[in-house]
Amino acid sequence: MDFLAINGKTFVVFGVANKKSVAWFVGKTLKECGANVLYVVKSAEIRASVTKLLAPAKIYVCDVEDESAIKAVRSEISKDYKSIDGILHSIAFANFKEGLKPFHETKKEDFLQAIDISCFSLVSIANEFKDILDKNASVVTISISTTRMAAESYGYMGPVKAALDSTICFLAKSFSSFSNVRFNAVSAGLLKTSASAGIPGYIDYYLYAENLTLRKKALTTQEVANAAIFMLSDRSSGINAQKIILDAGMSINYFDKDIIKRTG
Repeated sequence: MDFLAINGKTFVVFGVANKKSVAWFVGKTLKECGANVLYVVKSAEIRASVTKLLAPAKIYVCDVEDESAIKAVRSEISKDYKSIDGILHSIAFANFKEGLKPFHETKKEDFLQAIDISCFSLVSIANEFKDILDKNASVVTISISTTRMAAESYGYMGPVKAALDSTICFLAKSFSSFSNVRFNAVSAGLLKTSASAGIPGYIDYYLYAENLTLRKKALTTQEVANAAIFMLSDRSSGINAQKIILDAGMSINYFDKDIIKRTG
């Protein structure tokens, strides 16, 4: 039985960079469920590097900082596909080239670029693809488990992800005037990805988070992908404008006795 009813449906996956990407795990799992997966990557260079990894799937190029590129990729996809059943938005960027800085020293241009790529791109993609999205389509973005924890190494990306979480609510409301398209976020705890590796001091935070999980084992990217697949499927039809948190229980375990002993 095809419980998720994904077989034969078409999904657009934004954000594959390599084999560690959340987007790659989602695309791989969608394919295993019998779906047709179209990939959109940032540049021609990335497309060349992931072609063998994603073959024989179609791979399109779109730098979401350029609104004309979003229009172009929508036009290109619509030539071959008149209806899309869902979109995965797994795109984020922060400029950490100058290393870790106190939050109050965040540069305006860095903050606005992060908002543009990590948050506003979802608005632009939704708007451009609205006419080819099935009336019951699902749009899922990848967020973080909490934006209320001021992790110094994550810096201004915390407020940026908070904006993304709010954005899904407003997109869901806006689209409800003409469709049943749903917008949700899969909000993950700390993961081993290439993107996270670029965050200063990330490995220490990752190991600490792993110890705070109830199972003492870190969240896996495959687990995040599994949740995203469910949210993309019709089986989650009653869920809209929500963030689904995956953190293996970390958020209720800050007073873990073993961690307390180590700080004594």
